[in-house]
Amino acid sequence: MNEIEKKSSCSCGTIDENKKKLLEVIVSCNGDKSQLMKVLNAAQEIYGYIPVSAQKLISEELDIPMAEIYGVITFYTRFSLEPKGKYNIGVCLGTACYVKGSQNVLDKVKEILGIDVGQVTPDGKFSIEAVRCVGACGLAPVMTVNEDVYGHMDAAKVQEILNKYE
Repeated sequence: MNEIEKKSSCSCGTIDENKKKLLEVIVSCNGDKSQLMKVLNAAQEIYGYIPVSAQKLISEELDIPMAEIYGVITFYTRFSLEPKGKYNIGVCLGTACYVKGSQNVLDKVKEILGIDVGQVTPDGKFSIEAVRCVGACGLAPVMTVNEDVYGHMDAAKVQEILNKYE
């Protein structure tokens, strides 16, 4: 039995696949605390957010206090403590986008989906984030859906774009 199999088994059987994947990343770090960002990035990718159970596992395996892990997670906007929808919508509210009407785009997204920033639709399909500069100022205002970038947005285009993800 290898190290991951030993750590991933318990009296109730083996742990879930996500925990096993995260444990593989942690074990590959050989206890190196400086690899925390690598591990947190992996956890974000594996779970779609960083649940408390993953934070505890990281804390135990890398011998890093939970408070320190929580501090890193909440400092970087890349990380989330809450699950996001299958399609995470980001509306840029950076200066270039804001002056070109991104608040109207955000308001339209909220109206259509019936949720506010930071929330997820009841079916788990969509979530909304108000983001700062996405680095596409020449396309302002910008809206993203996961990795897809939509530039020169206005409120009239929102429904058409959301329809692509229905």
